[in-house]
Amino acid sequence: MTVHWPTSDPDPVRRLHALAAGVRGARVTERVIDAPLATVWPLVADLEGEFGRIVTDMARVRVVGRDGDRLEAVARSRFGPRARFDGVLRPGWCWLQSRFLLIGIAATEAPDGLTTTVAFTGGVRLPGRAALLPLGVRAEGRRSLARLAERTAAAARPEG
Repeated sequence: MTVHWPTSDPDPVRRLHALAAGVRGARVTERVIDAPLATVWPLVADLEGEFGRIVTDMARVRVVGRDGDRLEAVARSRFGPRARFDGVLRPGWCWLQSRFLLIGIAATEAPDGLTTTVAFTGGVRLPGRAALLPLGVRAEGRRSLARLAERTAAAARPEG
């Protein structure tokens, strides 16, 4: 007898919501950005450049290892502490976690290709537990997505 299990392939934003639902204290913030994914995502994926302008708690990020879509990075907070992140970075998906920090960003392009929904979660992790300190998670998400929208608009402007 063959059993057919249901399968699902949610878009990256829905996947981020599902993962965040399993992390106590995680909050997902979303924003629709008036640009296609091909304009928005390279800014997020530029971990050593634009990423720190979007997620300003990360003053500097340096990728120290990569194997396909998996990576290791070292980051310095604007407050001084350093963190070593393990993560996954692929089109529309960025999930980085260290012992004390978690950052998740996902993006899905609208069917018309004119806008992109971007979702953000992140914060300070409680070591050894699937939990974030819920202080400022939503506010930081809103600020990061606002900066991403500003950087996207600037990148889309023709040079002149």
